[in-house]
Amino acid sequence: VGLVLTAAVMAACSGDDDSTDATSTSAASGADGEISGADPPLVSAGPRKPKPTDGRGNADPSAPSVPPDPQVPPPVPPVPSLPPPIPSVPPVAPDPRTTGWGPTQGEWLAAQSAAADMTVEELAGQVIVARYTGTEAPLELVDQFHLGGVIVMADNYESLDATLESNRLLQSSDDRPWPLVIGVDQEGGNVTRIGAPMTQFPAYMSLGASGDVGLARKAALASGKELRAAGFTMVFAPDADVTVGASDPTIGSRSAGDDARQVATVVRASTRGYIQSGIVPVLKHFPGHGSVTADSHQTLPHQGAGVSELKQRDFLPFTASVKAGAPAVMMAHISVDQVASGVPADLAPKVVGLLTEGIGFDGLVVTDALEMEAVVSGYGAGDAAVTALQAGSDLLLMPADVEAAHSAIVSAVSDGSLSRARLEEAAAKVVALMMHEDAAGEVDADVIGSHSQVSREVSAKALTVVQGRCKGPYVEGAVTATGDSEEVEAFNTAAEAHGLTFGGGTTVALISAYGGPAKADIVVSLDSPYVLVGSSATKAKLALYGSTPQAMEALVDVLAGDAIPAGHLPVVLPGITPPHC
Repeated sequence: VGLVLTAAVMAACSGDDDSTDATSTSAASGADGEISGADPPLVSAGPRKPKPTDGRGNADPSAPSVPPDPQVPPPVPPVPSLPPPIPSVPPVAPDPRTTGWGPTQGEWLAAQSAAADMTVEELAGQVIVARYTGTEAPLELVDQFHLGGVIVMADNYESLDATLESNRLLQSSDDRPWPLVIGVDQEGGNVTRIGAPMTQFPAYMSLGASGDVGLARKAALASGKELRAAGFTMVFAPDADVTVGASDPTIGSRSAGDDARQVATVVRASTRGYIQSGIVPVLKHFPGHGSVTADSHQTLPHQGAGVSELKQRDFLPFTASVKAGAPAVMMAHISVDQVASGVPADLAPKVVGLLTEGIGFDGLVVTDALEMEAVVSGYGAGDAAVTALQAGSDLLLMPADVEAAHSAIVSAVSDGSLSRARLEEAAAKVVALMMHEDAAGEVDADVIGSHSQVSREVSAKALTVVQGRCKGPYVEGAVTATGDSEEVEAFNTAAEAHGLTFGGGTTVALISAYGGPAKADIVVSLDSPYVLVGSSATKAKLALYGSTPQAMEALVDVLAGDAIPAGHLPVVLPGITPPHC
């Protein structure tokens, strides 16, 4: 079956301008203008497999050409569910060749045709993205179950070179004419699987504190390019959750903040940046994990709010990004008690329907990791896989038992409890997105590690004075830092480069993600700022939201008085009224 493939590079959103996305905390700085349409062509040097010239899913010279895009697309109406002050979402061109969630119509039709030609066993594997053990490419696992792909976790990462080679082998050893899903959690901050020399970014809350949506887009574009250069095709980011504060044990600094409107503008900009880079971003975790007070890694959290309340808070970032062309959304393992009590959202048809029918999302619906306690405590691996597909989830992430999940799907189609049409639809969405990702071209590996200045800009614009004077110098001469040894070492490196001396002088307490309150002349939170509430400082309390080398450089600049803190608190801290700097 000849398939029509296109060379369009994620065109649905990459040309939109986020400069109108000003928020109540700070206007966009215009950084978006530095990236919109100004990037050099991507260079083909990544770990791709060569594509054959015939067969399922390949470019077919004899296939009819697709008509060109309209020159002047009509506008799309504003997003109805977003209350002011979020501006209307800039229109995504209603090009008859695009689906609205990434793939072109040609790619979508080609993917449907490819899925129709698959055996049930192939279909069952195509909708699974599995976890694996070790640092070598899991070639046998992928081949045995016809897997749609794998996810690279921290324990699979030994070095960048090893990961590049593993990803290359995975793609080149698979004979499907579209890429495998090779996914990774690379949100920034504590949820970072691939370390240096890949550019390290601070926690996502940094972008909420900066108030700069152009910078949010630029950071996502930079990270996405580096990930694609390393052979990744999908990133499980950005985190679109709205946190409710210190009572949120799971999301915290992974969220851009506690103001749904602010979070919506930041997430929308990040989504566009990832799309522009060519990688497939997966927003998470619908219907919102930041407003529940239990951790789904350990138990099934219960969301007591009704749908109307969720629409005004938790849904807003998803709605904004879906209207802007988001290709994939991850569901959460939470029970929405007023809709489907006791059932994880990704296994509940009515909750998935809030996304697909309520918001109008037609793209790829991804489960959260099916090996998490919120699922395994109530479902076997096979039952969870089949139930998720029946509910409307398309891509099954990290089943607790891949063989059991695969076998159960095949059996369910055989006994009629899962229709082949539903399975084909799910598989076709995965294939279409991978075709579209492949059409974006390849990225030269030289781009990896080249965005340290972007990371530093994020931290510099995020650093927030929570209490104390609005500008330094806060230290003069000598300084003594306390905290986690690695973070102290990073701080000392930056301080030494700035000409500060160590021992005596001003004390600086660096509080890491899981640290408790501290007492010093200056107290700095390196993750969520809630720990500052119980801390005591004689000069200042500062929120940094990260501990990368670039974040420490930005901190030292502020302490020495060479830079003015530019960030604003993206969350409410009980009992603290920050200065209006």
